[in-house]
Amino acid sequence: MALTLSCGLATSLDSHEHARIAEELGYDTAWMFDTAPVCADVWMQLGRAADRTDRIRLATGVLAPALRHPITTANAISTLVSIAGRDRVAVGVGSGFSGAIVTGQRPSKWSYVAAYIETVRALLRGETVPWEGSSVKLLHGPLTGPDRPIDVPFLVAADGPKGMAVARELADGAIGAFAPHRGWDWSMVMAQGTVLDEGEDPGSQRVLDAGGPGAAIMLHYAVEFNGVNQLPFDATDWANAYSDVPADTRHLVLHEGHGVFVSAVDRPFIDGDILVKSGMALSAGAWRDKVDALEAGGATEVTYTPSGPDVPHELEAFMKAVTT
Repeated sequence: MALTLSCGLATSLDSHEHARIAEELGYDTAWMFDTAPVCADVWMQLGRAADRTDRIRLATGVLAPALRHPITTANAISTLVSIAGRDRVAVGVGSGFSGAIVTGQRPSKWSYVAAYIETVRALLRGETVPWEGSSVKLLHGPLTGPDRPIDVPFLVAADGPKGMAVARELADGAIGAFAPHRGWDWSMVMAQGTVLDEGEDPGSQRVLDAGGPGAAIMLHYAVEFNGVNQLPFDATDWANAYSDVPADTRHLVLHEGHGVFVSAVDRPFIDGDILVKSGMALSAGAWRDKVDALEAGGATEVTYTPSGPDVPHELEAFMKAVTT
């Protein structure tokens, strides 16, 4: 399977337009975040994107099961299929690092994620299935939903053995947040950061705005999972900036702007050196090398996730960097 290039969008009020631009630039799929406390609603923006595009696949990247009843998710998938067509819809599902943790909850257990995927897929087939002590079914008629069965691909975002076991059992592909999963026909890996113009200062405001959110996500993840010492830069003082925040509201402060902008707490700690060390500010040549390495590591799809105030520029700069 030839490598494909896709984009990941921290779902904003403009993501439908960004998906249209991504289609024009040649991206294969627009994966939109399901981070309800931070981002615009993923299903509404995917639906708006479907009306503006003709070719690009539209997908959740990734869905947080704890946020929605399986009926709600199956209904959303069904509705998006009615707009975009079955061949243009995919569903990425995870345990909920962003979607769950930003609400103060821990990620869902993988047993719950597995049951959730099985239930949603059964609902899309038109079956009656048990869920939390009751029987549920999509009761759509011809005026409210497309004919069932509805079969769209599901991918699971996982990096540990339990998640990968769920992916192998139930999914059509695997998503890696940090590295690709080798041996899959569909192995999507995410890449974030910005493309430096020739001679551009990594500490310039443009680069800080575009690359800073990615570095902040690395810190947020490390703080949540006790991995600060494993980061490619010294983040001790940065992590300590959250030590005095009350435990019951720390998640609200820690994840403010998640993937979209740099918060007031994070801003003093992000500079050009951090962006270079974290890989969030790379030259065009370095991006080509990175994409080549991801493909060699087993990726069949690299999903570039831009940040900052000028997403169209970031999408164009990345595509140009890795294809010329």
